[in-house]
Amino acid sequence: MKRIGGLLLVSIFAGAITLGAYKLFFERPNYAIVTSDEAQPVFSTSYTPTSALGSGINEVDFTNAAERTVNSVVHVKNLTLSTRRSSVFDFFYGSGGTVTPQVGTGSGVIISQDGYIVTNNHVIANATQLQVTLNNNQTYEAELVGTDPNSDIALIKIETDDKLPYLAFGDSDNTKIGEWVLAVGNPFNLTSTVTAGIVSAKARSLDTRSNQSFIQTDAAVNPGNSGGALVNTNGDLIGINTAISSQTGSYVGYSFAVPSNIAKKVVNDIMEYGNVQKAFMGISPAPVNTRDAIEKGINNIDGVYIERIEEESGADEAGLELGDIIKKVDQIDIHKYPDLTGYLGTKRPNDTINVTVERNQELLTLPVVLKERQLLVVPAMGMEVKNLTKDDQKRFRTKSGVKITGVPERYRGYGLEGKVIVQVDDKEIKNISDADTAFGAISRYGKTIITMVNEKGERERLIFQ
Repeated sequence: MKRIGGLLLVSIFAGAITLGAYKLFFERPNYAIVTSDEAQPVFSTSYTPTSALGSGINEVDFTNAAERTVNSVVHVKNLTLSTRRSSVFDFFYGSGGTVTPQVGTGSGVIISQDGYIVTNNHVIANATQLQVTLNNNQTYEAELVGTDPNSDIALIKIETDDKLPYLAFGDSDNTKIGEWVLAVGNPFNLTSTVTAGIVSAKARSLDTRSNQSFIQTDAAVNPGNSGGALVNTNGDLIGINTAISSQTGSYVGYSFAVPSNIAKKVVNDIMEYGNVQKAFMGISPAPVNTRDAIEKGINNIDGVYIERIEEESGADEAGLELGDIIKKVDQIDIHKYPDLTGYLGTKRPNDTINVTVERNQELLTLPVVLKERQLLVVPAMGMEVKNLTKDDQKRFRTKSGVKITGVPERYRGYGLEGKVIVQVDDKEIKNISDADTAFGAISRYGKTIITMVNEKGERERLIFQ
């Protein structure tokens, strides 16, 4: 028994040594503890010099730009009245129901001493009353001057005898990826909030069916920031904060702003013409990420591959051809379609641009005179519509409307092609511009009533959900 007990003790002792050696040599911890006898620098939480963030940026100072911007950014409150239907009869016949007020909040940027303020269209949409609060807590009633749902830009104005602080538009085309920027607004009703980040990308599109061209940043933006300012370190207004990409509804690292050059052009058009003057080349790009695009190598092209040219358009008259690859417009390099649409968004009809294309492996520069749009692909539905000719007006017995010339496959069973749209919901459609605005304003989650005319002059109504 003693011999057996001794062997057992020896075995336990040997096992312990083996286990300890295994832990020491094979299961080393996956973290490191760094010690130092030298005193470490300590920075106050009230102010950290930018030099502490790393070499190369010790000259960056956000304080002047922030102070200048917070006094030019306002808090916008939007009062809307909504009707809650209490029965099925109320819903279908439009009677009865309970009217309840709803208040939405956002931001805006003062752009002139006399009270003009730029904000987002979705901030002021359907407002029955607009209220603006300045950074000094003074509150004013505001009136809507004009809006452009497609760019999501709106212009409002307050009346005051005081000279207001304001921001000047900067040149967003000169903004560089990696450049420091500040986002200023009123997230979650926290007034005059400043966040910092860098420009993450330019000419970013969030919807492949639209012509969006956003500045993407990693500056924190949340609900309530919409309509606020994106400025560079000089305090120049280079964008209007508009959207975030998030599955939670709150900031997760991606925010987007309408470039200042587009916002400035929209504001100037509203003030000068009362609406937005839109200029078009008359080309359609080849769609990417399709089997045909992959087989032709279009996905790998640096530039915009022209798949279609509208007849009598500026591109057609300038001599652009199918298969040309747009490489540059004026001094702007074109890498993808939003680069092109973003630049065209700053132009008006009758402006001339110099378009550099690659054709047969050679570069060719052609002057293109921009025109008003004659053909439109409806963003919300993918339908193609065009302005009426004189023959169309006689045949359909209407002087206003747009003719449906192309229908995506999912809508081909509705008998739409060849008919004329004369009304979308309660908005009369006279031409392409009206159709662009009306379809751009509809909600993808609601229902849309389209009123059409057939060749007999008879009206038809279709409800799309």
